[in-house]
Amino acid sequence: MAARDKSFWILLIFILSGLVVGGLLGDLAANVNGLWWLSFGQEFGLESPFVLNLSILSITFAFSIKINIASIIGMAIAIFIYRKI
Repeated sequence: MAARDKSFWILLIFILSGLVVGGLLGDLAANVNGLWWLSFGQEFGLESPFVLNLSILSITFAFSIKINIASIIGMAIAIFIYRKI
């Protein structure tokens, strides 16, 4: 019953924090001998941004996601911590 009292927004904040911190640690570990595998990942999204030019207003849409092993580990740790609190 206590699990229902937890907010979805708090879980989302935990997951995003875990992804950001894990991604940062993965980028930092790229040049460390033995931890290079944490930076292994994939980037996907729009290659070039979509531009909507309305003469008086120009809107640019772009979307890109970069996921590496460390960000997945960070997300798993964030979910684990969320369940423990």
